[in-house]
Amino acid sequence: MILLQFLVFVAFIIIGARIGGIGIAFAGGAGVVVLGLLGATPGDLPMQVIVFIMVVIYAASAMQVAGGLDYLVNLTDRLLRAHPKYLALLAPLVTYLLTFAASTGQVSFATMPVIVEVAKENNIRPTRPLAVGVAGSLLGITASPISAAVVFLSGQLEETNSGWTFIDLILVSIPATFLGTMTTALVFMFWDKARGTDRLDVVPEYRRRLAAGEITPPKHEVRELRPGAKLSVLIFLIALVVVLAYSIAISEKVGLISEPVMDAGQCRISVMLAAAGAIIVACRADPKAIPGSSIFRTGMNACACILGVAWLGTTFMTANQEWIQAHLGDALAGKPWLFAILVVVASSLLYSQAASTRALFPTALAIGVAPATVVACFPATSSLFILPTYPTLLAAVDLDDTGSTRLGTHFFDHPFLVPGLMATGLSVLYGFALAAVVV
Repeated sequence: MILLQFLVFVAFIIIGARIGGIGIAFAGGAGVVVLGLLGATPGDLPMQVIVFIMVVIYAASAMQVAGGLDYLVNLTDRLLRAHPKYLALLAPLVTYLLTFAASTGQVSFATMPVIVEVAKENNIRPTRPLAVGVAGSLLGITASPISAAVVFLSGQLEETNSGWTFIDLILVSIPATFLGTMTTALVFMFWDKARGTDRLDVVPEYRRRLAAGEITPPKHEVRELRPGAKLSVLIFLIALVVVLAYSIAISEKVGLISEPVMDAGQCRISVMLAAAGAIIVACRADPKAIPGSSIFRTGMNACACILGVAWLGTTFMTANQEWIQAHLGDALAGKPWLFAILVVVASSLLYSQAASTRALFPTALAIGVAPATVVACFPATSSLFILPTYPTLLAAVDLDDTGSTRLGTHFFDHPFLVPGLMATGLSVLYGFALAAVVV
């Protein structure tokens, strides 16, 4: 029966991927129906994770409407144009830091057109900055103190009395993912320079398109800022600091607040909602424009997808937890690398770090996987780049009109795979090293 249920799980994930967009959510719900007909009790709905994502999307959307996103893009533009020689290093740094701060990849996505323009202006092949930049953005989610995946996992660790707290988790995830991203960027920067493949004019497809007049000339577009643009970014960052400071203050290891009136999740929800309101009032942003913003539309679509795929994943894992513990528990507990591979494969199907965390990690802790292993493997939930169907990956390909960033003719020969695997793998290795000394 477990084999049949697994085939149903994979089949509906593939169906959702083929439909695309919000169809992933619908396919996930249909998969739960079929699993229910096969005798599986539906798992818990991922409502907590969805709410965590929604409140950040509200605040980030308010910041976008107030002009804060344009301000961040202008800062990125100035940085990259000032140091084009280090584009392969700076592009992932920017995408990582923006996602880390905002806990949504939609903010870093806005910088990708700038990366392509700077690359074209300086005869740099955009492929590598885009590929490592996408990996950095994905890993930034597992480092952000206000991301749904981080908040949910820290809550699970504390509920199981594992000895791991929110502070311990971010002490591992932040340096591990940052080092994993930047090490990968450095390796590929030197590798491409040594092979001479970092130059754009060596790409045959680019030369063909250039001769045919199919390349859009580079343009330096400075976005005009609204009066409250800078203030909206400041309010958002203050909210981030407040959530982080409160979460640290109520943790068992610090204990500055012994009897908190709200937990870290409730703080995150209330503070981010308050930040959205403060941005609207202080920056005179139009609240009616928020539902039409790109961050809001994409974020709400992501919430729907998580509802479907995370529920499908949780249903399968919960229904078969006893079988998994009996047949795989010892192997997963004794071979940490096996759990890392499992997380990589599962996250490539579940399309979300939060969905993967919600579906996999409670079961992993329940069957005896060591908390240190769970924390070290947490960055592996960012393996959304493996299948060439992830929206950010496809958008990066579409933005590069030079023809140097292409998906190839086979399923696994796209340029995002190797940089993504290296960045994720290194992050996991750094995670194991850090987890051994943090707790």
